[in-house]
Amino acid sequence: MANKKVGSVMVIGGGIAGIQASLDLADSGYKVYLLEESPAIGGVMAQLDKTFPTNDCAMCVMSPKLVECGRHLNIEIITNAELKKVTGNAGNFKVEVTKHPRYVDEDKCTGCAACTQHCPVTVALYPIEKTLIYLKPEDKVKVDVILNELRDKKGNLMPILQAINTEYKYLPERILKYISQELDVALTKIYQIATFYNAFHLEPRGKHIITVCIGTACHVQGAPGLIEALEDELGIKVGETTKNMEFTLETARCFGCCGLAPVITVNEDVHGKLKRADIPGIVKHYKSMEEKQDAKIDH
Repeated sequence: MANKKVGSVMVIGGGIAGIQASLDLADSGYKVYLLEESPAIGGVMAQLDKTFPTNDCAMCVMSPKLVECGRHLNIEIITNAELKKVTGNAGNFKVEVTKHPRYVDEDKCTGCAACTQHCPVTVALYPIEKTLIYLKPEDKVKVDVILNELRDKKGNLMPILQAINTEYKYLPERILKYISQELDVALTKIYQIATFYNAFHLEPRGKHIITVCIGTACHVQGAPGLIEALEDELGIKVGETTKNMEFTLETARCFGCCGLAPVITVNEDVHGKLKRADIPGIVKHYKSMEEKQDAKIDH
């Protein structure tokens, strides 16, 4: 027992696997150094909507582990750093770590975000002298109605982007620049929000958004076949839009209506318990809607 080697452990990578390994080792009595090259632990799992096979929310699974890892007395988290060199032998390693600067005192940081208001990078990207952005008259009317309704409300940026996304089915670049100008908000901040949430889109989308559920229940009941049928019928792949801008084909992890599996939605309409043979009829129905609408306009 006197020769038993007991020391510290370094875990490379702060994803979900590294976090769990650190917790297991720390609970076994080891001092753990968790090394992560990005500014925070969590990895890519935090970007997932659902997890297989239970369809549990990814953040619901991760959050308790993140908190436990941050509070564990035997775990020291080293972020924004990378491993440079390892020397020694089993039981007696020495490591060289390069830690990149954050320009804030991590021990005093409370996450208040006050420093972001004076970040030199943000200031450099958002100069005082800005080129004025002008919209087409019809777009200006639509956007100004949204801005006038929400301009004076607290936390208005998110609902404004949601309204624009609903109106245009995506967030046009010129309109985002116009919002930045009208609200006096850095364009970088707007894009931070627009690129973080999956509900926002930066590319034009069709009038009809077809979304196929690929959750576990739908997958088992034939969702892959529905995707193939839709791709054949529309002549596009998942993530693409038809050339006439009528249809966009997408997938989602779970709609919460597993009893209707397999399920697709077209805009706000839900179609459940489908077979491949049902797809041509559904597409034809929405195509005919467009033809009738075009006929009314012509008259």
